[in-house]
Amino acid sequence: MSILERSYSILIMIAVAAGLLFGQINGVSPVADAVIVPLLMIMLFFTFIQVPFKDIKRSFSNLKFTITSIIMNFVLTPALAWLLAAVFLTEHPALWIGFIMLMVTPCTDWYIVFTGIAKGNVALSASILPLNLLLQLILLPVYFYIFAGTAGVVDLQLIVESILFVLVIPLVLSYMTRAILARRKKEMPDNLESFPIIFLGLAIVAMFASQGEVLLNNLNLLFLLLLPLLTFFVINFILGRLVGRALKFNHANTASLNMTTLARNSPIALAIAITAFPHEPLIPLVLIIGPLIELPVLVIFSQIILRLGKHKD
Repeated sequence: MSILERSYSILIMIAVAAGLLFGQINGVSPVADAVIVPLLMIMLFFTFIQVPFKDIKRSFSNLKFTITSIIMNFVLTPALAWLLAAVFLTEHPALWIGFIMLMVTPCTDWYIVFTGIAKGNVALSASILPLNLLLQLILLPVYFYIFAGTAGVVDLQLIVESILFVLVIPLVLSYMTRAILARRKKEMPDNLESFPIIFLGLAIVAMFASQGEVLLNNLNLLFLLLLPLLTFFVINFILGRLVGRALKFNHANTASLNMTTLARNSPIALAIAITAFPHEPLIPLVLIIGPLIELPVLVIFSQIILRLGKHKD
């Protein structure tokens, strides 16, 4: 894990503070608003270019694990997210949508780091990364229609257009870049993992410079997210342990299942939220605050899993 990855939560808070400060300068707000989406698209380009799509067939090397993780990530987890949103966030549509967006997008990067910390099967976790990414891109409009649509403020056409614009363009460009490098027999540059974090941080600075005042005026609502977020992670963790035990997974594979189904993909959800809900600043705010809670939770659960594995030994 790089220094930037270890400092992710701190960097987000620094980006938020910097954005609020820059937002006080006259003329900064409209400029900041204009660069949010381009910064997020660059962030996604550097994220996608590191995804080994050519290795997607490896995800089927362990069918039991792959099918289990798909069912948990794309059936059980969205259902749990909707249930928790219905229980805790019914009176707050913007928070409802932000919460749903965060929970239906499984992580495609740092869950591998936490899998390694928990002594999980890193190779197996990495093998399903491209499959997770493709499935969430395909299923996001479906989830919005089924779940978030009940909140009453979702325009499905706008969601689809946002996905096509914000996600597909970086995805295609990253694929073309990898193809050009392969044709010229050149290796991917090293240390690319830091670029998504850098550009995500810049996008957060721009977002808070643009919408900081509105967000601060509604900051008290975000405390409503704490209980459903923590409940989600606890239930998902317990469910992963029970499923792993029922399917007779060893410690390494159960740890991989836990981390694959716990970690969420806030950057992708944030990119969609910015473009699909330009007049709902609380929705992207949920997706910025979410990782501040998620990352400490992943640290705690990775240590719990590690201790459980040592106890079995």
